[in-house]
Amino acid sequence: MHELGVVHRSITRAAPDDVAALAPYGTSTVHEAMGRLGLMRPYIRPVYPGAKLCGPAVTVLLQPGDNWMLHVAVEQLQPGDVLVAACTTECEDGFFGELLATSVRARGGVGLVIDGGCRDAEALEAMDFPVFSRAINSKGTVKATLGSVNVPVVCANALVTPGDVVVADVDGVVVVPASRAAEVAEASRKREDNEAAKRERLAAGELGLDMYSMRGPLEAAGLRYLD
Repeated sequence: MHELGVVHRSITRAAPDDVAALAPYGTSTVHEAMGRLGLMRPYIRPVYPGAKLCGPAVTVLLQPGDNWMLHVAVEQLQPGDVLVAACTTECEDGFFGELLATSVRARGGVGLVIDGGCRDAEALEAMDFPVFSRAINSKGTVKATLGSVNVPVVCANALVTPGDVVVADVDGVVVVPASRAAEVAEASRKREDNEAAKRERLAAGELGLDMYSMRGPLEAAGLRYLD
């Protein structure tokens, strides 16, 4: 996190099977299944409706107003990877746009999460290239200051280690440590199965008050019904 001017070319990515097992589940499910951990701040939003991604992180530490290290990071991408970019201080400049997205896709990258700005939102949507950012901002950047690639970063309050699995959709972005990917995928599956059963009961008219056995605790807390 405090290393500048380095590129780590060898990282340990989550196993492909574990990434694939996580991919069907939404951010909310994964976050809950992991013990309500790993969630980025809610200001990180998709730049177009329907954007979603899941893949191992290649991390980038940027300097404010400078996207040099994003170009450096593209070379480190493997098919299925997600770029995760943090900045040494808050900055909403437009670090990323259509041309960089084209380069990322050519290397097999599947998207970007950035605690900063991006631009060319319409073109990104036309490409169906998912980007999750803190802002859409036309302001350009320079290429002058070294950051780092594949170091641990804090992106929107979430710690991201290179190779961790990043899951993002309209509900937000969650980071799953590579070592926990299989466990969290299984917990997500069980949670989805449980929710499917609950959905059927609620659709049939059963109240959450009864399904979750809330009446006794509510009475004990002093809730009264008045006619």
